[in-house]
Amino acid sequence: MPRPFLFIDVDGVLNPFEAGPDSEARGFLRHYLRPSSWLDQHPRMHRDDVPDLEVWLHPDHGEELADLPFELVWATTWIHEANTYVGPRIGLGDLPDLPVVTWSNPHDYGPGGTYFKTADIIRYASGRPFAWLDDQLNDIDRDYVRRHHTGPALLYDVDPSIGLGLDDFEALAQWTDTLTDPSMPPRVAR
Repeated sequence: MPRPFLFIDVDGVLNPFEAGPDSEARGFLRHYLRPSSWLDQHPRMHRDDVPDLEVWLHPDHGEELADLPFELVWATTWIHEANTYVGPRIGLGDLPDLPVVTWSNPHDYGPGGTYFKTADIIRYASGRPFAWLDDQLNDIDRDYVRRHHTGPALLYDVDPSIGLGLDDFEALAQWTDTLTDPSMPPRVAR
C-alpha cells in the first residue's frame, strides 16, 4: 500500500505569520522573500517597489516532516516556488523537489462554499489516504471531503499564530497508525 499523502500549506502552517517576532522564541527564523505569488498581489506597483515578504520558518521542520510516514506534497499558493524558497530554509534542501498541487480556481470559493483548495486536493489524492495541513479548514470542507473522497482523510487545522509544532507532528504520526489498525477505520477526522 502506498504511503498516504501529506498536503502541506505554507502560510499559517510553516510560516506562523500572525505570530511575527514571537515565533523567534520557538526557533523560527525570519526571512525576507519575493515569491511571484507575493509580487502578483501588488498589480498596481512596479515589481521593484513591492517590499519583500516577511516569512517565519523553522529550520527543523523539513527533517520532522520527512521523518513522518507520508509522501509530502506542497498544497500552497506558493506552488512550485515552495521548493525554491521554503524547502531549503526548513531543511528539505537535500531532498528532490516535492510535488505540487496546482489550483484550478485559486483564491475563489470552491464547490458549495468550500475552500478553493478542497476539490483540487481530493482530485490529486484520487482516493488515496491523506492528511492536509492548513490554517483555513472548516466543517464545510470536512463535509465535502466525506462526500467526495473514498479514502481516509485528516483535515488538520493549524493556528496561524502558532504554526506547526511538536504536538502536531505527533498527532500526524498517530493518525497514520489508525490506517493499519482495522479496529479504528478512520474516515474524515478532526
